[in-house]
Amino acid sequence: MLILSDQDIAKLLTMEEAIGAVEGAFAQLRRGKVMMPTRSTIMLPKYNGSISFMPSYLEESGAQATKIISIYPDNPKRGLPTTAAWIVVNNPETGQVEAFMDGTYLTGVRTGAVSGVAAKYLAPKDARVAAVFGAGAQARNQAWAAATVRKLDEIRVYDLFKPAVDKFAADMEARLGIPIVKAASGEEACRGADMVLTATTSKTPVVKRKWLGDKVHVSAIGAFYPDWRELETGIIADAKVVIDEWEAIKLESGDILIPIQEGAIKESHIHAELGQIVTGEKEGRTPKDGLTVFKSVGIAIQDSSVANLVLKKLRR
Repeated sequence: MLILSDQDIAKLLTMEEAIGAVEGAFAQLRRGKVMMPTRSTIMLPKYNGSISFMPSYLEESGAQATKIISIYPDNPKRGLPTTAAWIVVNNPETGQVEAFMDGTYLTGVRTGAVSGVAAKYLAPKDARVAAVFGAGAQARNQAWAAATVRKLDEIRVYDLFKPAVDKFAADMEARLGIPIVKAASGEEACRGADMVLTATTSKTPVVKRKWLGDKVHVSAIGAFYPDWRELETGIIADAKVVIDEWEAIKLESGDILIPIQEGAIKESHIHAELGQIVTGEKEGRTPKDGLTVFKSVGIAIQDSSVANLVLKKLRR
């Protein structure tokens, strides 16, 4: 059995490859070639945290893995990451454990990758400026993915925790070779941006409709409970909306569920699942489109597909 650390995985994994793996996984999902039980989550309100279990099997690529992930928004105060994860990879033919992986780094990359897939199909082709809400690990991967699928001239970052913003700016400018601008407010980050990427643990909207231009793509990946959201209702109501997977969204996405409960939209307002876009069943951005939104709560096939990619690269 292989045991892989975050550092081992970081040496093997690129965002471009992860985007390809995740895109393929969503195509398999749409073709009905995936087994993926609903995520099982234990909520621990005493500690303001949760622990989830996420198994999946991709028939075409032979990828089978189970992720255990904890999300504790108060952890940065303890000097710990908000999100920590571990992945067990099984041989689908024998059931034997092939690898035990530290899943924290991989989770960040696969979450960036799904936004990268969505942006590939939904963001304006000439997008040059991206705004990132949040300055943690997830936000870094959102910026990395955006810069992978679009030729960006500038990335803006906004977060309430200023030391995190300073570190994000220094690290990501060196990594991506793109100027990083530290925005003084959410509005300042959004004004004139072509892409807006939210990766926060906010329970209430951090982006307002009036801050966004006419042809903007928004990717929201931070809110993951039915009563949490990062986007105002007006953003969802005005946008062509694409989601990762309906069953997961109905259980966990306040960004979609709250506008439905308010009567602002109906379920029919959702344009497509991501799998329908990547298989060509439904259109991505068209010349007539203005605001587009991709909402993801994260599903297990992202982990299995990228974990499988890591093992394949290791064995070459």
